[in-house]
Amino acid sequence: MVKLNEVIVTGNLKSDPTLTVTSNKYEEAVVQPKNVADLFNNINGFSSIKRGNYAIDPSFRAAQSEQLNIQYDGGTKAMHACPNRMDPITTHIIPEEITKIEIIKGPYTVRYGATFGGVINMVSQKPDYEASGFHGKASVGYESNGNSLVNMIQLQYIQPKYDVIANAGYRDFGNYKDGNDIEIPSSFRSTDYGVKLGLNFTDNQRLQAHWRQSFGRDIFHAALPMDSEYDNTSIIALDYKWNDIGNIGKAFTAKAYYSFVDHFMTNIYRPIFMMMEATSAIEATTTGGKMELNWTPLKKLNVFSGVDALHIARDGGRTRLVKMMNGMPVPMPMTFNDKVWQDSYITDLGVFTEAKYSIKPNTVMTAGVRYDQVTSNIKDPEADFEAMYDLGKRTEHNISGTISVKTLVSELFTLEAAYGRGVRSANMVERFINHFTVGQDPYEYMGNPNLKAEVNNQFEIGFKGKDITHNFKYSASFYYAFFEDYIVGIVDESLNRKYMPMAEPRHTKVFQNLDDAYKTGLEATMQVNVLKDYYLKAECAYVYAKNNDLKESLPLTPPFNSKLILGFKKEKLWANVQYNLVSKQKNISKSFGETETNGYQTIDVRLGVKPIKGITLGVAVINAFDEAYHNHLNFSFTNQTNFGRIPITEPGRNFSAFLQYMF
Repeated sequence: MVKLNEVIVTGNLKSDPTLTVTSNKYEEAVVQPKNVADLFNNINGFSSIKRGNYAIDPSFRAAQSEQLNIQYDGGTKAMHACPNRMDPITTHIIPEEITKIEIIKGPYTVRYGATFGGVINMVSQKPDYEASGFHGKASVGYESNGNSLVNMIQLQYIQPKYDVIANAGYRDFGNYKDGNDIEIPSSFRSTDYGVKLGLNFTDNQRLQAHWRQSFGRDIFHAALPMDSEYDNTSIIALDYKWNDIGNIGKAFTAKAYYSFVDHFMTNIYRPIFMMMEATSAIEATTTGGKMELNWTPLKKLNVFSGVDALHIARDGGRTRLVKMMNGMPVPMPMTFNDKVWQDSYITDLGVFTEAKYSIKPNTVMTAGVRYDQVTSNIKDPEADFEAMYDLGKRTEHNISGTISVKTLVSELFTLEAAYGRGVRSANMVERFINHFTVGQDPYEYMGNPNLKAEVNNQFEIGFKGKDITHNFKYSASFYYAFFEDYIVGIVDESLNRKYMPMAEPRHTKVFQNLDDAYKTGLEATMQVNVLKDYYLKAECAYVYAKNNDLKESLPLTPPFNSKLILGFKKEKLWANVQYNLVSKQKNISKSFGETETNGYQTIDVRLGVKPIKGITLGVAVINAFDEAYHNHLNFSFTNQTNFGRIPITEPGRNFSAFLQYMF
């Protein structure tokens, strides 16, 4: 049976990318309801950027947003509509649908689109061809902190010639309380469903269609200036694969996808509403595709060649009804219409070739090169933005590449080394935003359509191994990256703020390129198995980043963090206690509005059991000692009653339960 390229990491030395990691299969150890952040919280090297309980972005090694190439099933993308990232890509899929997450740790492949800081591939449920017929699962979960409820049902019908998977889910999260018993505005509701249909034309050809929709409602964003009344997302993807083409051609794959996000924001629940009413209706369209040929011109040479495309278009505006000016009521409220995205687009057309050469049966060298033609344009600019720049269609030409070696020194030890040059053209906020507050600070930001592309030159060496009894396992990665033309917002004292001109800060930040920046860091894990079923696991991650031009850290650099996990795992029963230790962060970016944050320690307890066939029950206590803390990457409360501009605090003690039935 042919398998689609939904999975990047297959356990094959001759096809897998270098320096990868695969997270646990979530459905094998279900213990608690999953919010978006739960997909990444327990993957070493990851942190979460929190703007609320819904708008949560993953951060890996101090890379975030478009610095990370985040996708579903080997290539499908859905870009956010909101310039403040109220709706990042991770909100557009049912978390329970994800079976695993694969990470390529840096720009060490050219096959999955332009990649700057790494690739994150979220793999959705695939048909189980060993279980023909009708199958399914249903789940329900509850969290005490916020009185939150999640449920999901999934059905699948599998036959040799075709298969269908359908799922639907509903989530209702309330405002949570932090460790000081303070209620944080963070509630949201979402309804999701999806259908995946696969057709097997022959034993070596498969076509698959995947349709999903997500509907977010009444979403509170504690660290953003507005809330979301609704966020509607539609995604369709088509995948085709032809295996065993001939003696030289091994496989041909093709993918096409389309996504549309309809997003509506308002400030009706904010204190500023008494002075100014604001609503914003915006939309984002993402289309793309890929064709790739896997061919073997020589017995020891495995080549992947192809083309891909990504088109992002956004438009929409903000309507303001000004009722007070300079503290005085306006006799006749005035209406203003502001262009948010100014009808802009970015198109990336890429061509790539990546070759894997077997130097020895246990050693593979990989080399790849990629060319991207990036076209951008703004079709409906505001008058002040048009006056500031010489606008028009712009085309960039980016070259990226990688070279790496992976060797199985023995059955017990693997060594990898890689260099990657990742290139990222400026995103739409950095190019075209016009006097909007889109950062962690209260500054207005101005885009710069003339920005050069960021370049990440990253070197890494990693190893993993185990002892002869397989009871002791370890791994570590060490990396260094220096950046060219790093993009940051810099205060322009010649440019005053546009909205509320008497407010502080008075000036505007403009996105610019800087040259002298770097980061370095490591991740390490160790696990000892004791008495067959028991284990002790320790892991840590550290990033140090520096912007020498501004003599400060790069923004959103997480502090040193480590975990110690004591647990046991049997076929029908598992449990663990996890101790989380996060250090104080003194290396900050003051120009980004960051402040030093204290370290913290928390303990999580999880227990799962399969009492009878098909039933899985999980219970957990997260932050068992009710610690009051906030993550360094959390954005600050914005435009909230009774909250100063300090980083969002995390949930206090949270009891949860999760029940899943498989049939």
